Amino acid sequence: MAQDKAPLGRGLDVGTANLVGAEFDAEGNIKLTPVRNAFIDIPEDQFTRKMLEQQRIPFVKRGRSLYVVGDDAFALANVFNREMRRPMQRGMIKPSDADAMPMEVELVKLVLGEPREKGETCYFSVPADPIDSEMNILYHRNVFSGLLEKLGYTPHALNEGHAVIFSELGDDEFTGIGMSFGGGMVNVCVAYRSVPVLSFATSRGGDWIDMEAAKVMGVGSSARMTAVKEGGINISDPKSPEQEAISIYARHLIHYSLSKIIDKFQSVTEIPKFPGGVKIAISGGTTLVGGFQEIFGIEFDKLASQFPIEITDIKMAAEPLNSTAKGCLLAALAEGGGNS
Repeated sequence: MAQDKAPLGRGLDVGTANLVGAEFDAEGNIKLTPVRNAFIDIPEDQFTRKMLEQQRIPFVKRGRSLYVVGDDAFALANVFNREMRRPMQRGMIKPSDADAMPMEVELVKLVLGEPREKGETCYFSVPADPIDSEMNILYHRNVFSGLLEKLGYTPHALNEGHAVIFSELGDDEFTGIGMSFGGGMVNVCVAYRSVPVLSFATSRGGDWIDMEAAKVMGVGSSARMTAVKEGGINISDPKSPEQEAISIYARHLIHYSLSKIIDKFQSVTEIPKFPGGVKIAISGGTTLVGGFQEIFGIEFDKLASQFPIEITDIKMAAEPLNSTAKGCLLAALAEGGGNS
């Protein structure tokens, strides 16, 4: 019964690498449910099915294959030296993969569950249109909106960078720059008192780091570089050739993303005034690697003189993987959470 007293409204971070669901509990605390946005297919046989059931590993049967979803897919990919399959690529759903949507439905069910009342509001993150590719988010946004409707929610799309501002810059009147470094893209939003002024994305993210590092190291699978990156390295102090490769491409990603902010400002005829300067809030799974904030500061200093607005501080989200989901949840709460 305590769950029934919890404030209505859900947040969903739809990331290439991870999905994160967010809701309030009866005490008003935020409950987060993360899962790796991935799956792997395994030929069905009696032994494999029994092994998965004994290990309590979630799976879905489709045709003659068993599909393992979530964090267990990542573990099995490393064991079998196979690439995980992702329902999404570069920040968007894969329309060419027949398995993508069925698996994404299962993954969303894992992180959200059923709505607490019919039509419960769910804000979900979407990327902005990338400025360095021809990708368009319309299909992706509408697909996820339809998915959530079928699960019983009332969906609302929220730009990922805007969600970071809601989550991290509340003490600054929701004014500043939000940057979300995801697996598939980097999303940027500049807002003044919660109103977006600029929003855009770049088509490079954490997956790009892994793929480029794998190429130069001659590693067949980028999953190997992902495991190295997530194994506790510090990109400001790499200890091996593999770590050095990851560090080089992480630096480049940061520099590239900051330079695109400058380019975008230069293309705008009217830049709003930000008295006293603003903060940059950074979040996303890619920022979890050790040394990220330090390297971000170094790369920013190289470009600081070119920024058209004063930057007073660089703020790392307290929980980078959860920041976007929290921002979506706060947006849902502001609307009231229910279906009225």
